[in-house]
Amino acid sequence: MKRWVLRAPVLALLAWVMGVVGAAAQTMDDHVYWFVSFEELEYRPGPAEEPLVYDAEMWVGGDMDRLWLKAHGEQSTLEPAGHLEAQALYSRTVSPFWNAQVGLRLDREYGDGTGATRGHLAAGLQGLAPYWFHVESFLFLSQDADVSARLEVGWDMLFTQRLVLEPEVEVALALQDVPEWGVGSGLNQIELGARLRYEFLRELAPYVGWSWARRFGEAADLARAEGQEVSRGALVLGLHWWY
Repeated sequence: MKRWVLRAPVLALLAWVMGVVGAAAQTMDDHVYWFVSFEELEYRPGPAEEPLVYDAEMWVGGDMDRLWLKAHGEQSTLEPAGHLEAQALYSRTVSPFWNAQVGLRLDREYGDGTGATRGHLAAGLQGLAPYWFHVESFLFLSQDADVSARLEVGWDMLFTQRLVLEPEVEVALALQDVPEWGVGSGLNQIELGARLRYEFLRELAPYVGWSWARRFGEAADLARAEGQEVSRGALVLGLHWWY
């Protein structure tokens, strides 16, 4: 069956989004603020190769309109190989605790002298749910009209004013198979994590934790076919930093 490809309409939408982001940059509030953070900057020690993992974001803007930049990825400790997901988003405050965001997402895999890249439109909500749950829910439309979604939920459990446990869960789903990216239709992956940090400074906190991920359905079958693990758990050591 031929894949349904809508490159021209998607490119038109990309141009529209860039126009929205540019207009937002010109109409931000009078008071402009900015924020940078590494939610995760960690190493997974072990006898086998374990990657360096990073999850960073920054924003600039006012109380209502902001430009967000996000980057998440892994880098091999043995060779110049890994993957990167980068996002550029226009964010608009829609309630005291929620922001609607729309923009672009770029995926990049590299290593062994080869690489692959694909783009997406991204739209979603980010904010605080009741009981102070941090929530990010996004819908993605790739350049080949593949639809996927992701939900991330985390929260801070304070044992003391400085000792904080942060459990989190991430769920990834897709409507279509994309074998070249290890994506299957339906539920693709669930990732659970818990990181215990000690805030020597509010802006700087080393942490230790555990991360576990499990692929499901067709995504698991694709991983097995490539000789990859379907389930993995790892001790993590890292640094939480913001400014």
